[in-house]
Amino acid sequence: MRATGSSYWMDSAPRDARPALEGDLAADVVVVGAGIVGLCTARELNRAGRDVVVLEAGRIAAGVTGHTTGKLTSLHGLRYERLRRRQGEEAATLYADAQEDALRQVTRICEELGIDADLEARPAYTYTVDETRVDEIRAEAAAASAAGLRAATVTDTGLPYPVAAAVGVEGQLQFHPRRFLLGIADDLVAHGVRLHENTRVTDLREGTDCRLTLESGGTVHARDVVLATQFPLRCHTTLLMRLSLSREFVVAAPVEERHAPYGMYVTSDHGTRSVRTAPLDRGRRLLIVAGEAFEPGTEGADDRLERLERWAGAQLPGFADAPTVHRWAAEDVHTADDLPCIGHEHPDTEHVYVATGFGGWGLSTGIAAARLLTAHLAALPRPAWTELVDPRRRLPFREVPGVVRRQAAVAGHYLSGRPTGRRCTHMGCELGFNEAEQTWECPCHGSRFASDGKVLQGPATRPLED
Repeated sequence: MRATGSSYWMDSAPRDARPALEGDLAADVVVVGAGIVGLCTARELNRAGRDVVVLEAGRIAAGVTGHTTGKLTSLHGLRYERLRRRQGEEAATLYADAQEDALRQVTRICEELGIDADLEARPAYTYTVDETRVDEIRAEAAAASAAGLRAATVTDTGLPYPVAAAVGVEGQLQFHPRRFLLGIADDLVAHGVRLHENTRVTDLREGTDCRLTLESGGTVHARDVVLATQFPLRCHTTLLMRLSLSREFVVAAPVEERHAPYGMYVTSDHGTRSVRTAPLDRGRRLLIVAGEAFEPGTEGADDRLERLERWAGAQLPGFADAPTVHRWAAEDVHTADDLPCIGHEHPDTEHVYVATGFGGWGLSTGIAAARLLTAHLAALPRPAWTELVDPRRRLPFREVPGVVRRQAAVAGHYLSGRPTGRRCTHMGCELGFNEAEQTWECPCHGSRFASDGKVLQGPATRPLED
């Protein structure tokens, strides 16, 4: 079984590409990447009076944003209890505030710009079917409630199978991420932002005059640069060491509306399962199921995809009988302390900013990141959660062993010497082949290549050598 490689969001919202950049440019700020972080940051900066250029290596929302499940929720698995224990109750509250503000921002943008992004209010649930984990759910509900969310422990979720317990939060959102970003892109161009697709940045030199080199040979000059590329194009060692990656499969099929669960759901049972639906037509909805996370490049991707589809067919009425199934996958970047990294790339930088490490919750966190990045770049008041997500923050001592283990695994990928191995053009890590997607993948930093060696996803900027 193979994933299509193209998500439903991309297939259902086609659009001619905006012209690639030919030649040189200059701007106040260059935003690299036209996903949720990049375009929302460009919008905020444009509203703040900055001259902005957006450079996208591929197509708008064709990266991580266009391969998500399209959930906009402040409930992020079991994150609030972990935050409370590790960082304190104030940290959990600040994190919740940032997420809730992001949801309000999406609603405002859709109303202001008249974007039809299939925006729907739905409850969100984090659940378990394991009776031994009920206390975890109760603790998460209490922590999320204390952080300011309308959270409660429930057992009635609307799923077609029983759960032992769930954290439920009302008033969350789901949407069509590609349509949302296309609407923002149209507005950006109407307001003078220069947006170029199919324009890959291959090098960045920081200074009072930042210089970005393009694959085409052109140069773009800017005072400041925002790397909105999921895994940063350039990454200082202090940040590099605390990042890790995973990929996750998504399958989606049309079902009759009577079979469609009403809410948004996630569980870490069964190797993680995420469920939601999206509107179609003629009394149908698209049932979207994600799960089976794995390290990029590891063996067995075909088996994981088949396992996910079997589970969906067995647990969710109508899925097994669907005439068509969309299959795709997305990549997530995680941090050692479960908090994103948004701000200056490293302690010595002045003009390069990053937004990464969203841990699978990049839609709401990405919108929050845009507001924080704009506060940095436009000298606006910074939100109270700025220091919580600063990439230059100290790593808690208790997280150090995990980082050491991760770096030992990375070192193993560098030192591996299989005769048939291919090496990533980013930093030389040995690649693995994902048979489900027919791609070469880097387990160290997430670069992906087509079977012919073409770069599909950075931070690598050069194709594989023969």
